[in-house]
Amino acid sequence: MKGSDWRGRAACSRLEPDIFYPVGDGAYAREMTEIAKQACLSCPVRAECLRQALETGEQYGIWGGMTPEERRDLARRNMRRRRIDAAVRMRGLAR
Repeated sequence: MKGSDWRGRAACSRLEPDIFYPVGDGAYAREMTEIAKQACLSCPVRAECLRQALETGEQYGIWGGMTPEERRDLARRNMRRRRIDAAVRMRGLAR
C-alpha cells in the first residue's frame, strides 16, 4: 500500500487518540503507554506504523508499539549497524 493507506486499517483508528500520547512519566502516563502498546500488539499494520515513525523522525507518541525513547534506541542501533556494514564493504571484508 502507498502513502498513509495503512492508517485506515490501524487498530488505533478505533481508539481514543490520547492514549497514544501519554504526558509525563507518572503512573497514569505509564498505564496509558501500556494500554497503547497492547493495542499495537494485534494491529495488522504495526510494521507500517513503526516504519512511518522512524522515517519521519516522529518524536512523540506510541507508534508501532514503541515509545519515542524505544524508537530512538532502535534508530541508533540501525545507524550503528549501517556504519559497520559500510566499513566492512569499504574494506572488502565479508561478515
